[in-house]
Amino acid sequence: MIRRLLLAIAGGLCLWLAFPGPAIWPAAIVGVALMALATKGVRARGGFLLGLVGGFACFGPTLHWTGTYVGALPWLALSITESVYIALMGAVCALIQSARRWERLPQWLSPADGPHVRPVAIALLWVLQEAIRDSMPFGGFPWARLAWTTAGTPLAHLASIFGAPGLTFVVALLGGWLALAIDRVRRGMPPARSLLPRLWPVVAGLAVVALAAVYPTPTGGKKLQVLAIQGNVPTAGLDFNAQRRAVLDHHVKETDKAAALIKAGKLPQPALVVWPENSSDIDPTRNADAGTEIVRTVDRIGVPLIVGAVLDQPVGHTSNTSLLYEPDKGIVATYVKQHPVPFAEYMPYRSFFRHFTKTVDLAGNFVAGHRTGLFVIPTKTDGTVKVAPIICFEVAYDSLTRNPVKDGAQILAVQTNNATFGYTAESEQQLAISQVRAIELGRSIVHISTVGVSGLITPNGVVHDRTHLFTPAALSGALPLRSEETLAVRLGAIPEWLACAAAVLLAALALAGNRSSGRKANLPEEVRALV
Repeated sequence: MIRRLLLAIAGGLCLWLAFPGPAIWPAAIVGVALMALATKGVRARGGFLLGLVGGFACFGPTLHWTGTYVGALPWLALSITESVYIALMGAVCALIQSARRWERLPQWLSPADGPHVRPVAIALLWVLQEAIRDSMPFGGFPWARLAWTTAGTPLAHLASIFGAPGLTFVVALLGGWLALAIDRVRRGMPPARSLLPRLWPVVAGLAVVALAAVYPTPTGGKKLQVLAIQGNVPTAGLDFNAQRRAVLDHHVKETDKAAALIKAGKLPQPALVVWPENSSDIDPTRNADAGTEIVRTVDRIGVPLIVGAVLDQPVGHTSNTSLLYEPDKGIVATYVKQHPVPFAEYMPYRSFFRHFTKTVDLAGNFVAGHRTGLFVIPTKTDGTVKVAPIICFEVAYDSLTRNPVKDGAQILAVQTNNATFGYTAESEQQLAISQVRAIELGRSIVHISTVGVSGLITPNGVVHDRTHLFTPAALSGALPLRSEETLAVRLGAIPEWLACAAAVLLAALALAGNRSSGRKANLPEEVRALV
């Protein structure tokens, strides 16, 4: 069992290495393979333990940024909670890999040295595990998905086919194939003439990567000139908004600097300016000074501005919003974040959790919006352009990014604030999610943070004008506008539903087969021979 535990830990660490900042993407495939090998040949309870250990080896370092300024307890609680999902998957992986039912499959599916159905089952289980983890509890936490490890890699091109769940399936399938190849080789090195048949999973995996590399990701279309402002904050950490007026002033100052460069002909005239989440934590609808400062900035730059603002409404609550300002008009449209972050923007069961830590009182009291955001931006040369505001962690949720595209969004503005996570990999991880989303949705994305890392992303997932952490910056670029829907957008959640249903069916068949074999083993030998 010690060897299996070491395999599981190594697998979890490999998964961590695949995410930004290490960003060694093939490590995700190795990680899946090692965890599959660790759970092969054990009972379900052993698979649960191995999955729990491997899951924490992954989530512990990957999500370490969650405890940057609030201590170890929230980080450990989240990491262990996320690891439980991997533990449950590990139990089912052990069940499926030990199922005797697969031996009854046709020879090409179940050769003497191991059924080919197992890698597919492992891939389906990863999709099922992520689907559950991404939706519960409290709306789920779709961070550290296998799909996000593919940002900037050949595999990411496949996102436009079946979306993020499809990418997870491909990464896990490659890991399953690698596990099958390793298992075959360790049974004994075959003669040279039979080496290739035994290593076909590796060949198949390389073929998938090669095909993904040449799969087209269209980037054509007329372009929209945008300007995104990373204004920076007075200080990193939970107290970043202690000087809320200073944060707003920083963004005004950087916008005015850019306006001066535009007037001097050193920057092109934008059709749209985007500020990040929390760029105005002072409610500009209730604070005349803040409202006036923003309106004057819009009038000086002369084009629409999307502002991330915290509004003191409804009564007794707050709302995380995107506000669309137009010159000479002020606020013309509002979007309220649909998925406030539990234990951060709001605190479920606050009185209960206060028994464990007083840091729960640091959580906000935000309410959720109920409408998809879609801003119609007037331009001087290209008519109107539809822009979808996406606030912070919403970019990790499939439906919250897909729905505005189905409603006609031509470009996405991902507004985020990473100041509360300091100099950690959180910013890089979020940018990677936007890269995958750009390909999946076939849309350009303005990914703008108060403190970075920010970037302008074209529909092929390439980041332009990438910024550094805690550095003021103005990002200027012409982003392609596209209206065609990718296959991933047209199919929506259907592929994920089918994969989850298939995973449940395979698990049920494996369980039934094992029970049947167990009953048969209890029969007398002469009776077993007749069954």
